[in-house]
Amino acid sequence: MAGIHIVSKYFKSSQKALSLLDQPCLSTSHINQIHAHLIASGSISDPFAAGKLLTSCVASNSTDLQHAYSVFQSIPHRSTYIWNTMIRAFSEQGKSETALDLFKRMFGCGFLPTNYTFSFVLRACADLCEVNLGLECHNLAIKLGWESYDFVQNGLIHLYAVCNCLDCCSRLFDSSLNRDVITWTAVINGYVKAGKVEVARQLFDEMPNKNNVSWSVMINGYVQVGLFKEGVDMFSDMLRHGLRPNRASIVVALSACGFLGALDQGRWIHAYVDKKKMELDGILGTALVDMYAKCGCIELAYRVFEEMPCRDVFAFTSLISGLANHGESAGALALFSKMEMEGVKPNDITFICVLNACSRMGLVKEGLRVFETMTNVYGIMPSVQHYGCLVDLLGGAGMLEQAKKVVTEMPLEPDFYVLGALLNACRVHGDVELGSEMVEGLVERGLDLSGVHVLLSNIYASVDQWGYVENVRKKLEDKKVKKDPGCSLIEVDGVVCEFVAETS
Repeated sequence: MAGIHIVSKYFKSSQKALSLLDQPCLSTSHINQIHAHLIASGSISDPFAAGKLLTSCVASNSTDLQHAYSVFQSIPHRSTYIWNTMIRAFSEQGKSETALDLFKRMFGCGFLPTNYTFSFVLRACADLCEVNLGLECHNLAIKLGWESYDFVQNGLIHLYAVCNCLDCCSRLFDSSLNRDVITWTAVINGYVKAGKVEVARQLFDEMPNKNNVSWSVMINGYVQVGLFKEGVDMFSDMLRHGLRPNRASIVVALSACGFLGALDQGRWIHAYVDKKKMELDGILGTALVDMYAKCGCIELAYRVFEEMPCRDVFAFTSLISGLANHGESAGALALFSKMEMEGVKPNDITFICVLNACSRMGLVKEGLRVFETMTNVYGIMPSVQHYGCLVDLLGGAGMLEQAKKVVTEMPLEPDFYVLGALLNACRVHGDVELGSEMVEGLVERGLDLSGVHVLLSNIYASVDQWGYVENVRKKLEDKKVKKDPGCSLIEVDGVVCEFVAETS
């Protein structure tokens, strides 16, 4: 009788309903029907059947986490598998805080985590940079004997790498007996995020097997610290090794080409994108627009922009910036109007680009209107950069008193860019008195860089006050201040060359 009691603890699940749950891509309507059947038959009390139902909920094409969570709450007898399924769903959908709250509830209900639980929880900890909770999970994994499992170990290494705990990350990596490509890539990514690209490259070279993700991480590492040529070279090496680059590595490589002005290499990457029939989504399309714009090919940038099926604020801003920077300010303002007409909300960077376009064309009224629109219409509070653009606009038009008023009344502390814009306007219009005043302000703020004194010297020279020019130059020599060297990059036959000019 005892055996019969144990067997009848849960209602036996309907075999037909369970077989239906094995069907791929069930619609929400079908899942709801099966759910209703399990409730009506009492089979929802069977953890096996309930677990299959919940798995179907989170695996459907139109996953509704809130609905899946409602199903989870309706399950009277939850197993560890059911808890894991729900925690995993929240973790994979970026609901990391909810995943961690659910994990704490699971533990509070007396369920011990498995190696799978730890893999999902550690991912959520890494997403939120919750290193303290991650350390607690690490200790618990050691106590329960799960630390050496691949999923858990990779999760811990990734967590410590993301949270910049490189000592813990390195110790765990060194003690690991089963290092796979995920383990290596996680450690390399940690050093990349910390800016330690040389260490990351050393590990990368030692890595026995590399995939496109590990190559992408290393390419991004170089670009992140401004080593654009090395990033492009690494992208080329990746292709020579026969690996197909992912979208992330292509976007980063295009960014590097833009900074270098490496048009030939950028066009080759674009041809590769077309050959592989890769969709021009917002990120990839914007990267191409930005690359062509920075390389001076505005027509190609505009062509890519028009080909994009969906143009977001980043695509518009990138092209507006390119137009403004290449003397096509009228086109930049027209594109901004088109952006507003299409209902795409500009961001703070968009307004910097538009204000620069107004400044280049001397459109003071239009610039003032745009500056006011930023706050009154879009609710974006001006930053120091926006005030710098406004000062440049007014100063360039010879409205020095109005520009000075902006500087003195702005609610933020003016920086080198703001004061430098006013100082440059003084140079253009020969206002020696205001120029000297601006330099004193920069010196008080510790922003008296070599370029500031050169500008002041040029202001004096523009009004033939050569004695003052000599005094400024002598101060530069006495303080042993050197002008920063000029640097140019040029692409010759597909090879990027760097030229540096420095005065003695």
